[in-house]
Amino acid sequence: MSDFDAVMLSYDEPIADRLHARLQRVLGTRVKRLHGVLGMRRAYRLAAEVTDNEQFLLADGDFVIATEFDLGSVAPLAEGVAMRVWRARNPLNGLVYGYGGLKLIRRSALRQLGDAVDVLAALPGRAEFVADVAGTTRINQSPYHAWKAGFRECAMLARGSEYGMDDGEATDRIKAWTDGAEGEYADFATAGASEGVAFATEAAHFPHLFDKLNDPAWLFSRFTAGHAEQAVAG
Repeated sequence: MSDFDAVMLSYDEPIADRLHARLQRVLGTRVKRLHGVLGMRRAYRLAAEVTDNEQFLLADGDFVIATEFDLGSVAPLAEGVAMRVWRARNPLNGLVYGYGGLKLIRRSALRQLGDAVDVLAALPGRAEFVADVAGTTRINQSPYHAWKAGFRECAMLARGSEYGMDDGEATDRIKAWTDGAEGEYADFATAGASEGVAFATEAAHFPHLFDKLNDPAWLFSRFTAGHAEQAVAG
């Protein structure tokens, strides 16, 4: 039996209930859930308060865990490591990296969370990225969710990774997001990615605008202003 708790953070993802049930089934343990908490930083801090263990697994509301993931084989975090990130597959563009991946995280680190646009980049301590793939990030649950995923990720990549990713790798990932994709709502993800890069250029002159990437109401308004008619028309 694992000594780790597990928590899912969901906000408005249409199939989060199903993914939560899957997570519990694959892990073979109860997965606690926080849903609809406004403010990503606040949601992460609250996650630290619902767990009973110092180290716990954390999954997003669009994470589809691989059936072969073995909770019993998960080793504790080493001293000085605040978070371990398993990679996830992007179903639209084929990228496989930490975006949307499963995390093992310290409760004490979340309680000391600092300020960063990519919120978990502000953890006190080192982030550990592993090569293993833990599942798929199901970003395309709706036109809006696909657009938002592309917009936020590419805006942050174009701004400069807060995890220390080199510029060449960031450029390659932006290219994969913006070059086109296949699958349900793929066009929305591609459009969002291109618009995210343009937003990063705009916000470079007004850095406070990057805070909008964590504002659900602003993101939805931006999407509907440019894509609502297309989304309704299908």
